[in-house]
Amino acid sequence: MRTYNKLLYALISILVIYTISFVVFIMYSITNFAFADFYKRLDLRRDLAAERMLNAKNGKEEWPLDYIEELNKQQEFLVEFDSQNHIVYSKGFDKNLWPEINKDKPSNFKVGTNFYSANFYTKNGHRYIIGVSAENYFYTHHLNYLKNLLLVALILGILFAVVISLLVKRSFMKPINELITNVEKIGSENLYLRLNETKEKGVLRKLTTTFNQMLNRIETSFETQKNFISNASHELNTPLTTIIGIADLALSKERNIAEYKASMRKIMASAENLEQKTRALLLLARTGFENNNLNFNPVRIDQIILDAEMTVKAINHTFHIKTDFSMLPEDSMKLKVRGSAPLLQLAISNIVSNACKYSADHTAYVALGAYEKGILILIRDNGIGIPSEELPYIYDPYFRASNATIFSGYGIGLPLAQNIIKMHQGSLLLSSKLNEGTTVRIELPTIFAS
Repeated sequence: MRTYNKLLYALISILVIYTISFVVFIMYSITNFAFADFYKRLDLRRDLAAERMLNAKNGKEEWPLDYIEELNKQQEFLVEFDSQNHIVYSKGFDKNLWPEINKDKPSNFKVGTNFYSANFYTKNGHRYIIGVSAENYFYTHHLNYLKNLLLVALILGILFAVVISLLVKRSFMKPINELITNVEKIGSENLYLRLNETKEKGVLRKLTTTFNQMLNRIETSFETQKNFISNASHELNTPLTTIIGIADLALSKERNIAEYKASMRKIMASAENLEQKTRALLLLARTGFENNNLNFNPVRIDQIILDAEMTVKAINHTFHIKTDFSMLPEDSMKLKVRGSAPLLQLAISNIVSNACKYSADHTAYVALGAYEKGILILIRDNGIGIPSEELPYIYDPYFRASNATIFSGYGIGLPLAQNIIKMHQGSLLLSSKLNEGTTVRIELPTIFAS
């Protein structure tokens, strides 16, 4: 903020200095022009007066100059010297002007509001000083008016610059202050809040988008950490308690080999359950944090879908997948996203596997398309669906719908897929109707939008 104020004040100072310099330059240029032009007019009248006075039959005789415009308060003066440079005749000459007159060349000078033009002339061995004086009406009237006008314009210009600068500062700082206020509202208890992105493209929109993306990563990491702690204490405690109970019961007294084997089989089953839950929990935790070591490169999403289809069929040969590529764009570059191929394949294969598992015909329908700045993936099934009152909990780790208890699973696939899609700056939305089926909509930005 201080840097911005310093920059603003510097710009205002530069503008004010420029305005003052411009006014001074205009005033100086017009003044010089007015003086030079007026002196030229005086020089003309001085030469005409000298020709008239020196060439007349009587050098002291005055001739009127009717054929040229007479200047305001125009006066002529003449001084005649003898061979000893003594003044023998003077008319209209003020002796106080003597220091201003150049003895070797024509003189132009100003005293008060009067302008003078004088020169030395020689005639029949006599030397003369002949000059003309007049009041410069432009200097005494128009130039003063111009000075006042420029002074008013300078003051108004400075005020205008200051007011406009303050308005610009206010309009520029308003969205920044709103941004700061909204950021201050976000804490660990409401990480779901996001900043409103402006429609105008610019630095503020980019800053808001970047901050929202950072919030997505922080929220995912925070929720993953919280879920990891709660789920680890809950989900891992049950199989551990079972293993300890079975082992304690088996060791409570002497038993035969068959009973020990039965106890070992129960312990083994519980241990395998514990191992699978631990692996799933760690995988979910890994995808919940921003991993800078992940190598995100341009990958083709259609190839990811085909690889996921092969993975699902390899897990269960009874699963069927019908893929629709009719909406593919002509430009294959629009199918490329920046990400990790293994993680994207894992997310899509989990969703496709769930669609096949929860459908009576074990069939999943996959469609791929592209729009201006992104890729759209639709995965649909005609399975059991999810009760509407349970939809808000589907992204919670280990949550399973009440009508899905007869199917094997740990409730980790959908939260895992959501974390992976979030890591790729995408979105995952699920809609479902009980006994009608479920549709999952995935949107991912292309390399052109990132």
